[in-house]
Amino acid sequence: MHGILPLWKEKGYTSHDCVSKARGMLHTRKIGHTGTLDPDVEGVLPLCVGKATKIVPFLTDTEKVYEATVTLGTSTETEDASGEVIERKPVSEAIPLERIEGILEQFTGEINQIPPMYSAVKVEGKRLYQYAREGIKVERPQRKVVISDIELLDHEVSHANGQLSFSIRVVCSKGTYIRTLCVDIGKALGFPAHMSALVRLKTGAISKENCLTFDQVQEAIDHGNGEKLLLPLSKGLEHIDTYHIPQDQRQAIKHGQVLSKPNELTASIFRVMCEQEVLAIYQIHPTKPDRIKPVRVF
Repeated sequence: MHGILPLWKEKGYTSHDCVSKARGMLHTRKIGHTGTLDPDVEGVLPLCVGKATKIVPFLTDTEKVYEATVTLGTSTETEDASGEVIERKPVSEAIPLERIEGILEQFTGEINQIPPMYSAVKVEGKRLYQYAREGIKVERPQRKVVISDIELLDHEVSHANGQLSFSIRVVCSKGTYIRTLCVDIGKALGFPAHMSALVRLKTGAISKENCLTFDQVQEAIDHGNGEKLLLPLSKGLEHIDTYHIPQDQRQAIKHGQVLSKPNELTASIFRVMCEQEVLAIYQIHPTKPDRIKPVRVF
C-alpha cells in the first residue's frame, strides 16, 4: 500500500495520534505525517503511506493555507486559547475595518517571527516547550517566513466583553507560526492578542475538498476500498517542476543513475515522470552543472 491518505484531522487528536490510528486502520507501520497540527486545530493533514514516506520532506516544505481567528484584549502564555492569560487590555470600542486591513497588509511578504515558547523549535538541543514547562526563559532564534497572502474574512468583527475578534485567511510558507502572527497583528493594533481558532485548509496541492475523516476512512476500509483512498505520489509533488522521460530511460532513473542534464531543464530540483508515474526526484548536480543526480528514487 503506497500513496497519500488525505486526512481531515479533527480536534482532539495530535498529529502523532493520527499516525498511530492510521497505522492500525491500514495495517502498516510505514506512515508519516507532513506537518504538525496542535490538538485544538483541525484541518488538512496528509499522511504518507509506504513508498510515499520518501516525499514527506517535500510535502512538508509546501505552502499552506489557514483560516484563523485573532482575538484582541488578552494574550496567553501559549499564544492560543488553551494557555493561561498573561496580559489584559480591554478593547473599549470597535476598530474600523479599514485600519485592520491596513495592518494586515504590513504582514504580506517576507517577515521575521520569533517562535512561541510553547513550540517544538530546538535551542541548544532542547525543545522550547521543555524550557517553558520548567519556567526557564531562553533567547529564541528569529526566523524569516513568507506570507504570500493575508486577508480579512467576512469583513466583520465581533466586539463584546472587552474583546474584539476577527477572522483571517493566510497563505504562508513552511515554518510560519499562525499563533505568533495573530499576536503580532494584535501588537500592531495596540492590544495583547491570541489565536482563538485555527483551521488548515490546504497543504501544497491537497485541500479540504480532497480530505476524509477517520470515520469515512473506516467506512471505506469496511467495504474493502481502503487502498482506493490513497492519492498518488504525484499529488504530493505538484509544486515541483516535472521532467517527462520516455520508456527507454525508465530503468536508468529507477536505478538512480547520474545522467547528462537535458537542455530544457531550468529547475534546480524536479520530479521525473514516465507517463503518469513519478519515478524519482532529481536535482542539478551540485558540483557538475551539466549532470543531474537523484535525491529520492521510488
